[in-house]
Amino acid sequence: MTDEKNNTDQNNGHPEPANDTAPIDSGTDIPGMGASELEAARAEAAQLKDQLLRALAEGENVRRRAQREREDAGKYAIANFARDVLQVSDNLHRALEAIPASALAEDEALKNLHEGVSATERQLGAALERQQVKRVWPMGEKFDANFHQAMFEVPTADQAPGTVVQVMQAGYVIHDRLLRPALVGVAKAPSGEAPPPQGKVDTIA
Repeated sequence: MTDEKNNTDQNNGHPEPANDTAPIDSGTDIPGMGASELEAARAEAAQLKDQLLRALAEGENVRRRAQREREDAGKYAIANFARDVLQVSDNLHRALEAIPASALAEDEALKNLHEGVSATERQLGAALERQQVKRVWPMGEKFDANFHQAMFEVPTADQAPGTVVQVMQAGYVIHDRLLRPALVGVAKAPSGEAPPPQGKVDTIA
């Protein structure tokens, strides 16, 4: 009786409530759910989490792919137009090549026309350069199937086999992508001569 009175006095006249709350055990099963049901629920939660992570990863991949496609569309939007313009550039070049040097020396009017066409060709080339359309003229270079198209082989001992010895038509690239391959003739070892090991024509793209 004395102890109860003391406890009441220490709590301002109110008896101290009894602590009937038991510690929560995190490992305790959910009431009303058996072990097999709990395991199934945990498996389903893990599966849903995996599906969510996969969906997020797929969404990120789609976003990156769309961004790359937008960038490519901006960089290569003029590819078809540029390919058509190259035919005009080719015709200008052929017209200039068809005029003999002797005719230019004898005919002042023809010389002036030649100079005008040459200026037009240079301006067209500069306009293509500004759009990142660059000329590929691989004379004397190693044949590269990524940028060159071999039209024929030339037996010669003057150049190493696999070297471009003639360019029939210039190639072009737009940014880092091939727009048109250069049409070339490639050196090969003369008949009866074995080519050196490093002189093999590279046909691997």
